[in-house]
Amino acid sequence: MNKLNPVNTAVIAPSAGESADSFFKLGIAPGILEILMKIKFSVPTSIQKKAIPLALQGLDIIGIAQTGTGKTHAFAIPMVQRLAQDAGIGLVLAPTRELALQIDEAFHGIARSFKMRTACLIGGAPMREQIRALQAKPRVIIATPGRFIDLMEQKYIPAKEVRILVLDEADRMLDMGFWPQIQQILKVIPRERQTMLFSATIVPEVMTLASTHMKLPVSVEIARPGTTAEKVTQELFIVKKEEKLKLLEKVLAQYKGSVLMFCRTKHHVRNMTNAVRKMNHRAAEIHSDRSLSQRREALDGFKSGKYRVLVATDIAARGIDVTGIELVLNYDIPDDAENYVHRIGRTARAGHQGHAISFALPDQRSAVREIEKLIRAPLPVVKHPEFSSEQFEKPVTRSFYSGRRNFGRRR
Repeated sequence: MNKLNPVNTAVIAPSAGESADSFFKLGIAPGILEILMKIKFSVPTSIQKKAIPLALQGLDIIGIAQTGTGKTHAFAIPMVQRLAQDAGIGLVLAPTRELALQIDEAFHGIARSFKMRTACLIGGAPMREQIRALQAKPRVIIATPGRFIDLMEQKYIPAKEVRILVLDEADRMLDMGFWPQIQQILKVIPRERQTMLFSATIVPEVMTLASTHMKLPVSVEIARPGTTAEKVTQELFIVKKEEKLKLLEKVLAQYKGSVLMFCRTKHHVRNMTNAVRKMNHRAAEIHSDRSLSQRREALDGFKSGKYRVLVATDIAARGIDVTGIELVLNYDIPDDAENYVHRIGRTARAGHQGHAISFALPDQRSAVREIEKLIRAPLPVVKHPEFSSEQFEKPVTRSFYSGRRNFGRRR
């Protein structure tokens, strides 16, 4: 565990044998423990084990952990327990509609058992329904920053009653340009509050936020920034642009389970969704031009198995919580190396095995190197046996030749 260096930050040292512990040792109220047993939560994840006892004490927390490690329940459980004991509102801010909906769903089982209402405020959804939800006096509000400000300015949100604030995927919110809106919200809600900030990576703005708007925050770092999910295996193909579609068809034939496929632009997502359908695979698309109902239908269909392939832009790299995704396929290498970590974090979640394959063009050496620098490991280069070696340029570094290089390694 590494110190994060915001002003007056305490650091909690890791304990041995933490995975063997249970929720019963974390100070959670019996009523919530009973709920966790019903939903078959028996062993806390590392971030849950470290963050929940601190959050129950009312401490400010900076939680750093890779995706798929159970961050949502790390703040949902203590928030519900503290609100059940005291007056006030819990506010969770999230960068995307999909993530906000996912967080709201996680709160439902715990909060409603205490007759505690929630309200999910997101753009693209009817505001009238959200106003009705606010008029029902929810104790927990999950929102994207823009919609929260809209309804706050219309006097539907009692911002002065916020007692607990969570900034989830804080780095992503800052990256998406939400910093001015977050500052606007911080000026309105009470300074005397508990603040919990969760992030998969650290950027300077996160540290500024921590040192300026948090009280003696405790750093809980489960993995260093850039750490990939523990049980995800990775492969890289160096492929010419004109060969990518053929290679995609081979990869989709090799793997039989669900596939989350990433493209850089929404236009490319639309084209590739059609291309995948022509390969006789059930596919759906998700990007910012899709309406909320279309995005929810695509995600729900992917979860249920209606669609085998979900083609997405990076808007889906965070906020998709689907267990059992067999393969994350980076058809396009991401512009930002950090997005690579979040993309492949959609597989190998909650202790499951997973696999990630990336396609890189011969002129994308620098982008691959940035990813390797972030994750502190080489991406193993592989070749498909049906393609001639001339169709792939030399690997980015000699280190790519180490280890096993057979196409389609199965776990």
